[in-house]
Amino acid sequence: MPGAADIEIPSSRPSVGRFAPSPTGPLHFGSLVAAIGSFLHVRKKGGQWLVRMEDVDKPREMPGAADSILRTLDRFGLEWDGAVLYQSRRTASYEQALHMLQEKGFVYGCTCTRKEIAERAHMGLDGPVYPGTCRVKKDGHQSERAWRFIVPAQSVCFADELLGEHCFNMAADMGDFVVRRADGLFAYQLAVVVDDAAQGVTEVVRGADLLLSTPRQLVLQQALGLATPTYLHLPLALNADGEKLSKQTLAPSVAQADVSALWIQVLQFLGQAVPRELEHAPMAELRAWALANWLPENIPRHAARVVVQL
Repeated sequence: MPGAADIEIPSSRPSVGRFAPSPTGPLHFGSLVAAIGSFLHVRKKGGQWLVRMEDVDKPREMPGAADSILRTLDRFGLEWDGAVLYQSRRTASYEQALHMLQEKGFVYGCTCTRKEIAERAHMGLDGPVYPGTCRVKKDGHQSERAWRFIVPAQSVCFADELLGEHCFNMAADMGDFVVRRADGLFAYQLAVVVDDAAQGVTEVVRGADLLLSTPRQLVLQQALGLATPTYLHLPLALNADGEKLSKQTLAPSVAQADVSALWIQVLQFLGQAVPRELEHAPMAELRAWALANWLPENIPRHAARVVVQL
């Protein structure tokens, strides 16, 4: 198990960013914030901006959503570099990573049901903390089982570029987490780490709802010998009831929305002072201004969640 004190994050590599939506529905304002924020952050540095479709969880995918997302990005002038990467076509790479973790003894098979876990687990920062029941089991004969990563006993610390230093006691706060589910599908944590490395991603700009995923991804990167990107977690967009904008909370699609008006609203949400004379400017002019004047230090950092009125 790698030591998990402070994580050293290099900053000398050419900038490569990415936007990685899950095609479970059309883009809404919250996902547009992540897209525009990541786009501006890497483009201002002269870097590449990639698009990855995180469609590894096929049961949750909405037919046609991936194409809809790409059309919307194009409509908002968010031009990506290279071909779109689809996680559903990357199974062999995830298998290889899991095999490496198995060979190194970083994972174990788990046969516990959700009910069994709920009966023994305590609540952590991100739901029930797996109590480690199967970590000490010696039988390996179950054909249907999940694979869990053994978290380090030490705290994991990292510096978010916006939200500052964070430390997590992985064992107490999160517990051993799943890297391949019992149904055979690979979990988000493993897939995103493998793909970020394969695409040469140097900086991850995404919503603050994924902040708790970061320490899991850091320990996986260490275990697999992969480079660690920098991280910047943007404020979440909430509806008037204080709920995160999502498909589940019926967030409206931006596919047919006024492009210029939404660009201005996203920029203001991210703390960028858009000049009044640009309030009715065409999208291309707004995008050009934003690229020239992007100031990440102006992004609101007093809280990870910000309410917007749509």
